[in-house]
Order: sequence, then structure tokens, then C-alpha cells
Amino acid sequence: MRKIILLGYMGCGKSTIAAALSKSIEIPFVDLDKKIEEKTNLSINAIFEKHGEIYFRKLEHEIFVELLHSSEALIIGLGGGTPCYANNHELLKGEGVVSIYLKASIETLFHRLAVNKSKRPLIADKSEGEMKEFIAIHLFERSFYYNQAHYKVVVDDKTIQQTVVDIMDLLA
Repeated sequence: MRKIILLGYMGCGKSTIAAALSKSIEIPFVDLDKKIEEKTNLSINAIFEKHGEIYFRKLEHEIFVELLHSSEALIIGLGGGTPCYANNHELLKGEGVVSIYLKASIETLFHRLAVNKSKRPLIADKSEGEMKEFIAIHLFERSFYYNQAHYKVVVDDKTIQQTVVDIMDLLA
């Protein structure tokens, strides 16, 4: 069964767009981070604090593979870092997989993330300038992995529905 994978930096709209896409094309949406939290009965932050990043990345990879091997069609929203670890970027090109990079500019990401940065441990304590620099460095470091996706959809200055239509056009 086909798997549609949405990836991109935090704040690009993966979960929001995946939920809207799911309604439009009637394929269930699974948020990888939420699936990890369900399986471990811990928040992502708690997993990092208790077990560290290596443990988290291993678990993330295992659950991602599990979802890819599931017999049903799914839309899978990845965590921002998922493609960058454990050769997960290679899984974006697998058989029956359509991967879509939701690409957002530094400005778009900054404005979206600034609204609720307290909920995002990686940026919670950063000033405006530090945050923009942090996003820019991260995007640069991750661009190789994000660009392994089959398709790239720019989300800047678009509504959720416009982005969903763009994705549906790619899937048609």
C-alpha cells in the first residue's frame, strides 16, 4: 500500500497539512512523534531527558520502518530531524513511497515558530536573532536530507488548502 511521507523543518506545517490532506484523500494520517509517544507512554522531551538522543533516534527509525511496512495506505508526518538520522533519507525513496518536502523560508519558519516557541525545546530560550540563525544553520545542515524527497512543495504565503491542492496535483 502506498505511503505518502511529509517532511520538512519544524513549523513548516507537516501535521496541519497532513491532517487536511488526510481528510481530502481519505487516507489515515500518522504523526511519527505522536506514535513514538503512544508506544513509549512518554513525551518526546521525556524520552530525550531519560534516555538521550541516540535512544530516541533508534526508536524513531524502528517505528518509521514499522509504519512503512504496515499493510494500509498512510500519510506519515515525520519529525523535523527524522530524515537526517539512521539512513532514514534512503527510506524516502522506497517502493510504494511518495515523499514530499514541505519547504518554507527562514522568515516563514521564524514567524510560525515564534508564536509558540515555548513548546519547542530547541528554540525556547533563543532571542529573535539567535532563532533566525539557528533555523538558517539547521536548514543548511538538513537540506541534503530534505532534498532526497521525490517532490518539493513551497509553503510560503500559501493557505493550508492551497498546499493540499498542490500535493494532490502531485499525487494525481
